[in-house]
Amino acid sequence: MNNKQIFNSFLTLSKKEINRILRIWTQTLLPPVITQSLYFIIFGSFIGSRIGNIGDVSYIAFIIPGLIMMSVINGAFGNVVSSFFTSKFMKDIQEIQVSPTPNWVITLGYISGGVFRGLLVGLIVFLVSFFFENPQVDNPLIIALFVFLTSVVFSLGGFINGIFAKKFDDAQIFPVFVLTPLTYLGGVFYSIEQLPEFWQGVSKLNPVLYMVNGFRYGFYSESDVNIWFSFGVLLGFTVFLAFLAQYLLNKGVGMRE
Repeated sequence: MNNKQIFNSFLTLSKKEINRILRIWTQTLLPPVITQSLYFIIFGSFIGSRIGNIGDVSYIAFIIPGLIMMSVINGAFGNVVSSFFTSKFMKDIQEIQVSPTPNWVITLGYISGGVFRGLLVGLIVFLVSFFFENPQVDNPLIIALFVFLTSVVFSLGGFINGIFAKKFDDAQIFPVFVLTPLTYLGGVFYSIEQLPEFWQGVSKLNPVLYMVNGFRYGFYSESDVNIWFSFGVLLGFTVFLAFLAQYLLNKGVGMRE
């Protein structure tokens, strides 16, 4: 395939994914907005008024970046794992693979849908947050960098989950038993500086902590961990998962059952 044909293949896959997200927006965009709005009300307004400030910002302002990042993570991961597994289940992906389309274009096409949904949900949640607080934005470039790379990382994670999943239940095991605990324990609702030293060390083993804190740094120039180390962790996961996803697709893992 020449470059034009490769681009058209990528564009076709991307359009399919984006159209799917927008067509069923009541399932892809509305639920996370409602969920995060409840978090704003319960944790931000009710509980936050009793907690007071964390550092130099109010509690509700503190959790806004974490809640945005939570919606990005769940949106990106959930979109790719469900879309790719459905395509695999319906044998659509096998039909694409027998075409001249390179596997890396297939990966990129599905990832683009996850990134689009993650960023769109994150933007909507950010706009909703203005009904509860006016979050400051100190470093928009850092915000954009962290939210984009995070959506890429979890889109790749959803893609890999979809490769290994053999039935619809398998597509939900990782989000429920791994992704959700990592997210809730990733510093969304608290600063790890409030934890005993042992648990601070345990928390630093959680990669979501670095994503949330890097993103929060973009808002308030405050972070529980070094911002450059956080960026390094995020970039490392991006590269590793990209190579892993491509390797698995090239080997045909999960495609021949």
